[in-house]
Amino acid sequence: AGGEAHMKRFGPGSSDDDFEGYLFVRENPKGVHFERWRHAYGCGKWFHAARCTVSMEVFGTYSAQTTRPPEDILGRIVEKHPNFKWRDIEAAE
Repeated sequence: AGGEAHMKRFGPGSSDDDFEGYLFVRENPKGVHFERWRHAYGCGKWFHAARCTVSMEVFGTYSAQTTRPPEDILGRIVEKHPNFKWRDIEAAE
């Protein structure tokens, strides 16, 4: 359902390397993931979820029209994982 959230997507007109990286070269670490989901039985809109792949804990869901997770969700993640950092996303101090 969906896929990785907050990633730069490459499609028609992009370089072959960018498109290949988008399709096949994605990191898959254990721990907190930002995922993209779709309301299957309802409005059909997309939303994002912050979830831990180890504990299956969901830290929250939020609108897909954002470029980064909201600070309150990042705060919940940092409470459980104090050294959390993913790419350029980390909670504000």
